[in-house]
Amino acid sequence: MAKNINLTLPDGSVREVASGSSGHDVAAGIGERLAQAAVAARVDGEVWDINRPINSDAQFEILTDKSDGALDVLRHSTAHVLATAVRELYPGAGIGFGPSIEDGFYYDFEVDKPFTPEDLEAIEKRMMDVVKAAHPFVREEVDRSRAEGLFEGDPLKLERLSELSDEETISVYTDGPFVDLCRGPHVPDTSRIKHFKLMHGAGAYWRGDENRQMLQRIYGTAWFNKKDLNAYLERIEEAKKRDHRVIGKALDLFSIQEDVGPGLVFWHPRGATIQFELRRFIEDEVRRRGYELVYTPHVTREKLFLRSGHLPLYEDNQYPQMAAARGDAQDVAYRVKPMNCPMHTLIFATGQRSYRDLPIRLAEIANVYRNELSGTLHGMLRVRMLTMDDAHVFCREDQIEDEIFQMLELVDFVISETFGLEYRLDFSTRPEKKIGSDEKWDIAENALEAALKRKGLDYKVDEGGGAFYGPKIDIKMRDAIGREWQGATIQLDYQLPDRFELEYVGADNKPHRPVMIHRAIFGTMERFVGMLIEHYAGAFPLWMSPEHVRIVPISETQAEVARELNERYKALGLRSSVDDRNDTLNYRIRDAEVMKVPYMAVLGQREIDENKVAVRQRGQGKKQEIMGQDEFGQRLLDEIRTKKL
Repeated sequence: MAKNINLTLPDGSVREVASGSSGHDVAAGIGERLAQAAVAARVDGEVWDINRPINSDAQFEILTDKSDGALDVLRHSTAHVLATAVRELYPGAGIGFGPSIEDGFYYDFEVDKPFTPEDLEAIEKRMMDVVKAAHPFVREEVDRSRAEGLFEGDPLKLERLSELSDEETISVYTDGPFVDLCRGPHVPDTSRIKHFKLMHGAGAYWRGDENRQMLQRIYGTAWFNKKDLNAYLERIEEAKKRDHRVIGKALDLFSIQEDVGPGLVFWHPRGATIQFELRRFIEDEVRRRGYELVYTPHVTREKLFLRSGHLPLYEDNQYPQMAAARGDAQDVAYRVKPMNCPMHTLIFATGQRSYRDLPIRLAEIANVYRNELSGTLHGMLRVRMLTMDDAHVFCREDQIEDEIFQMLELVDFVISETFGLEYRLDFSTRPEKKIGSDEKWDIAENALEAALKRKGLDYKVDEGGGAFYGPKIDIKMRDAIGREWQGATIQLDYQLPDRFELEYVGADNKPHRPVMIHRAIFGTMERFVGMLIEHYAGAFPLWMSPEHVRIVPISETQAEVARELNERYKALGLRSSVDDRNDTLNYRIRDAEVMKVPYMAVLGQREIDENKVAVRQRGQGKKQEIMGQDEFGQRLLDEIRTKKL
């Protein structure tokens, strides 16, 4: 007689079931509608197939299409349906990995040539056949010998299999004709996958290693209902219209030059104006909040990063060694800096510090250089030269909470109040590759999480997502069409003060080790501006717009007065220009609209006679407001001063 087990449900109730019962059995015992809606089960916090047997007491939850984690199951299952279709159409295709990702999934294939749009159409059509066949996803645990036999002739899978230790469970999933090495979980059968779309193909190095073979990656999306799929596809179309690379070129904001290299941004005068305003804004604000500005070298001897621990843990992202400097010993290597934190520790260490001096807050907007893979670069969003609004706070342990509070208030002021963006918080814990003892990590994680809890903020835990030297809070911003962007970050660090032997003299007249907090509000100027371009669709708030106002005389008769007014507005500090080209008025107005100029001041003879302007505001169509010239200038200054959205 099979023994019974106890499953504790989310509401705290306990259901006694026979050992070996599946999640589907439990759902059916609760109600037939729940059994039909069940996608998967969560057993002791781990998501399982709904048909997988449960053999011991556990915390238990049924996942439906409304549950957190259910979309990941659906999308990973859709990736398997994609692979099933590809293998049917391309029997010799090598099979890589097929995970779920944000908003969708992908699968990597080793084929003779890239997939064309026509290929994707044919694959999607075959996927529909796989869905209609309602193949069950069957999980089987196998030994290594059986697995090697199943994937004989499939070198990508055999390579992954060779990496599994003897202690790890090897599981395979079968849906119809397709077998895959996979941990799962999956939906019960392929018929549960109804609303999907293949988006595009791209090249991807095997295992992300540029020295390995190039595979062909197919991206797709999948949703539980047609409404969500259509809404997502509409967002994608809107995102294409907002692409910062397209808008950036149209508005002459930036370029990336082939002669210089990918990931290296040229800020054109109009784009540089935006960066200048952001720099001035954040530097003024942090100085008001007790920070001091510093500037540090772009190049340093390599031993600095050995001491800090960045080598070898971060070496893959650093540029290679530079030759020894003239006059240095030949074994003295240099590197361009990938971050500022070791430099700031050296500034702290230049003098004796008292507990009364703390906190010491050092801020620097600086260029740092990271050797990102070419395939990961994307306009301004992923670059190799980054302009970071960096800061490091050196404080006592009893000051940590107040400092974190102040940083979170700064985040809210900048991200929400100034730019009108919604955001959420992730609390990221220790990664697998880290420096420092677990004891110090416990202290750091507890301190950071305590600050979040006492602040009363909601947050998600990102297990293993911390920096190698400390846990962090990541701020995820939501843009105008609902996409999330990585923004500000706050990181608590006990490791660098130890490695650089930083000290301050405490009230007991003894040396003590400070705690270091890393923080950036914009993150990088490149990514933040790229995000703002897409969020605002190029229509920036007045204070940061490359042009504040464009003066448009109706004809050559008014041109001289227009130029005089332009000089008056420029003297007020406005970014004013005049368009007196020999083109039609409608053409010149249309050009200002295309360039997203916030205001136009149209000058006809009547406006000149009355010392006024006809004001057109961006987004208001042909609507005009007649104002005095000085009154309009003051209006612009007031709007800039208040940073009105």
